[in-house]
Amino acid sequence: MKLNFEKGDGLIPAIIQDSSTGKVLMLGFMNQEALEKTLETGLVHFYSRTKKRIWLKGETSQHFLVVKEILVDCDEDTLLLQVEPKGPVCHEGYFTCFYRALKNGKLEIVEKKLFKPGEVYGKGS
Repeated sequence: MKLNFEKGDGLIPAIIQDSSTGKVLMLGFMNQEALEKTLETGLVHFYSRTKKRIWLKGETSQHFLVVKEILVDCDEDTLLLQVEPKGPVCHEGYFTCFYRALKNGKLEIVEKKLFKPGEVYGKGS
């Protein structure tokens, strides 16, 4: 099977889901190289559209995402990665990047903040 990277300028969306809870943790993008590194190492790699490079999720925080299963959608242009997270996923300090809900036209924080950006999880005040 060949994934369809052509639709998104060489990138496909990769939805990241906690394999034990089913909670959606984040959305990232992969190119062919990021997918190959993910398959090779068992750790999630993405392509950073901002930095224009491959990055290993957790390379600075040590909050790696261990791949348990990779599912492919019917159009072969989106991935669903079921993972075991090794700590909070969001760089803002929350377990998931989806820590806000849109309620009555306003954003409301619905998750507990686990650390302050710049601190190491479990080592902050």
